[in-house]
Amino acid sequence: MIIPRSPLWTLMAPCALAATLSACATTPRQDAHDRAATIGMLDRISWGVNAAAVRQVDAVGWPAYLDAQLRQQAAPMPAPLQAQIAAMTISQQSLDVLVSALQQRRRDADATAGDDAKKAAQQAYQDELNRLAREAATRSLLRDLYSDTQLLEHMSWFWMNHFNVHQGKSDLRAMVGDYEETAIRPHALGKFSDLLAATAHHPAMIRYLDNEQNAVKHLNENYARELMELHTLGVDGGYSQADVQELARILTGVGVNTGSAVPAVRKELQAQYLRRGLFEFNPNRHDYGDKQFLGHAIHGRGLAELDEAIGLLARSPATATFVSRKLAQYFVTDDPAPALVQRMAAQFSATDGDIAATLRTLFASPEFAQSLEHKFKDPVHYVVGAVRLAYDDKLILNSAPMLNWLGRMGEPLYGRQTPDGYPLVASAWASPGQMTTRFEIAKAIGSGSAGLFKTDGPHPQERAAFPQLANALYFQSLQQRLSPATRQALEQSTSPQEWNTFLLASPELMHR
Repeated sequence: MIIPRSPLWTLMAPCALAATLSACATTPRQDAHDRAATIGMLDRISWGVNAAAVRQVDAVGWPAYLDAQLRQQAAPMPAPLQAQIAAMTISQQSLDVLVSALQQRRRDADATAGDDAKKAAQQAYQDELNRLAREAATRSLLRDLYSDTQLLEHMSWFWMNHFNVHQGKSDLRAMVGDYEETAIRPHALGKFSDLLAATAHHPAMIRYLDNEQNAVKHLNENYARELMELHTLGVDGGYSQADVQELARILTGVGVNTGSAVPAVRKELQAQYLRRGLFEFNPNRHDYGDKQFLGHAIHGRGLAELDEAIGLLARSPATATFVSRKLAQYFVTDDPAPALVQRMAAQFSATDGDIAATLRTLFASPEFAQSLEHKFKDPVHYVVGAVRLAYDDKLILNSAPMLNWLGRMGEPLYGRQTPDGYPLVASAWASPGQMTTRFEIAKAIGSGSAGLFKTDGPHPQERAAFPQLANALYFQSLQQRLSPATRQALEQSTSPQEWNTFLLASPELMHR
């Protein structure tokens, strides 16, 4: 793909991508002996190469490092960072307590006397929702920047995007943090069926796709359709409109209860009622008739129907192919080879949807090895990767600049309005405007004036934090990946700030 030119592209043209791997490269184990290939693989499975991650790989070797990354247990975070996360409201309060308090705050605001006072109270309620959403986004970025379990954080973003919810709808700004923390992240490298079930039972997904409005004789098909089209089978997965309607019937009664009142359930159905946090199954609203879904007869019996439907969807060959292709698109190339997708899908099916096992097949493939340094970074990968490279394990104090950059480039966390999630292909992110913005971001980071180390409080101050990018990591590992044109541009820089900017905005650092 031809990448549009920014001012730096004009300076550095004609820049090519870094040298590709040898055609004989086949597996990560073989490539572990080639430092350039190892750096490329690390860059691909993590949020970006930095000195700390390279030291970890050097200490144990690539095969052991990758094996550890494929285990989903999160490693302890640095103590100051863990303390920062622990102090967040979203870390201290359960979702039901948090939302209940917000609901009362909204009711109080609506009941406030006087137009100005009411407007101020309603704005304060909206400000609190925004603050909670910023907490969630900040927590996510901090983990991406500093967690040792880089693949886990990488996959958490992937699945958040795959099972997308938009924070702007209703009160989802208060829910996205819990959705990521309890529905997505614990299952990001586990079984797909568990992940699918967790999203289907989370109030953020139920509310986002209107399943609260889905009831017997008053079907709302929104979630049923997206559950098949976007989450599992794919648009060409072989389902029919009748399957959409039958799944919608299965989903009747699945909703959200943000209050304290329990509905008056008919006596004969009271044993079927379930309330778990904000999740509610109300049997009064469920269609208890038998269903025919994807060629299977499902006996009408309540919430257990959803478990059965999730099992059918998660274990469908169409789901194995759809999910495998999307993973290959994320980790390998915009248009992955059918043979790679087929091998991954076969592993997905053979292991009952084991995500880590499917990724092992992907990472061991020649297609993966040959694709390194060719995958164009979307905005979040560029921003996080640039900060990781610039500051290594030095903890930033202010995530607002990063959140602002993502908003400017059209990929704010939790900000995709449509349920399809952000696109994973280069054509969505490689416009001339994007390149210009990236150059500006590179300049802000490279000059040390981005505001990432600005302290909070009544008298905020920005601590000195000039990135030393011309370091051992650059000379030992990164320099050899650069084209002659990029090296020439760096040699022609007139200051350390300009050198940093040229490196961060180079074509090679736009790819992973």
